[in-house]
Amino acid sequence: MKAILNGTVLAESEETVVVEGNHYFPPASVDFGHLERSAMRSPCPWKGIAGYYHVEVDGERDANAAWTYRHPFPWIRKIRGHVAFWGGVEVGPS
Repeated sequence: MKAILNGTVLAESEETVVVEGNHYFPPASVDFGHLERSAMRSPCPWKGIAGYYHVEVDGERDANAAWTYRHPFPWIRKIRGHVAFWGGVEVGPS
């Protein structure tokens, strides 16, 4: 799977974790040079608190277009630190 914004690959992995239709990319597969932590947070009753990132490529910013669970609940710890994308980021097969 790849996550792409404006032709730039933000993440690529054959080992994403799929939860609720979203592909969570392992941290080592993500180019954090295009991500900036956001102040946004949102609670999920079964995963925990999501933290967000703004995604920027070539001066174009997609606000809060990536998220992660830094400290998910124990039963979903397989996504800890993984990053998922939405908004203008295209996620699809490599």
